[in-house]
Amino acid sequence: MTELFSKIRALPLWQNEIEIAPLSGGLTNLNFIITDGAKKYVLRNGSDIPEHNLMRFGDLAASRAAHLAGLSPKVHYAENGMTVIDFIEAKTLTEKDVQDSDTLARIIPLMQRCHRDIPQHFHGPALIFWVFHAIRDYGKNLSERGTGYASKLSEYMEINSALEAAAGPFDIAFCHNDWLAANILDDGKRLWLIDWDYGGFNTPLFDLGGLASNNSFDAATETFLLETYFETPVTAGLLRRYHAMKTASLLREVLWSMLSELTSTLDIDYAPYTLEQIARFERAHEMFKQS
Repeated sequence: MTELFSKIRALPLWQNEIEIAPLSGGLTNLNFIITDGAKKYVLRNGSDIPEHNLMRFGDLAASRAAHLAGLSPKVHYAENGMTVIDFIEAKTLTEKDVQDSDTLARIIPLMQRCHRDIPQHFHGPALIFWVFHAIRDYGKNLSERGTGYASKLSEYMEINSALEAAAGPFDIAFCHNDWLAANILDDGKRLWLIDWDYGGFNTPLFDLGGLASNNSFDAATETFLLETYFETPVTAGLLRRYHAMKTASLLREVLWSMLSELTSTLDIDYAPYTLEQIARFERAHEMFKQS
């Protein structure tokens, strides 16, 4: 950590002797609050993670486009695995916050703006985040690396194929692809969307399903989410496609966590998170089968 702090202090954008404080909560990066005189920034440190299909050039391009679209803080620096953005004085949302109907009614337009506006500002090569490919690729990595969950992989791949067949036809938009409550900030006046690690073109149903699954929505809240986003009553066909994408988002999170158990260098115990995601996935899969 001493070497990293020295590299941070040597960055060319600081105007004063800086203060560095750890910022907790990330599952992929090391994060810090940097105080430079009267100004505060967030510094995220992380490299490409090919086994997770995470490429930093895509994260950076999405962050810049999201700022131009009015959704995210400004990027001030990005070199050698370190990205520096404005610090936002805001509350980080929790699952309970996202479940609140008034807050959710503010989040849905944020998602719609992400899907609609970011492509107008995006510059350079763009990634696609196709959850069904990610699941297959994670499964191959897990098999090659020798996971303790090897006996489940064949079943998971069969489920993945069934979900992919059920989820279409697909509309395509620019999606955030990681709608955790912790990625939404409320400064009291507006909401901000942060952390574009997995940003890329995808189907909007993935973001909708991810928001619901990551924040434990009940059926009534899911109906409100879909009818507000699409501005139309939910049909049986849409509901089945939605449940397929929601289930796939959770299956991907299961395999992501299993892979993180084997590969991550961060000081995080992923095993409990894996078990939590397995339970969420199994509940969602049962709902999909009943849809």
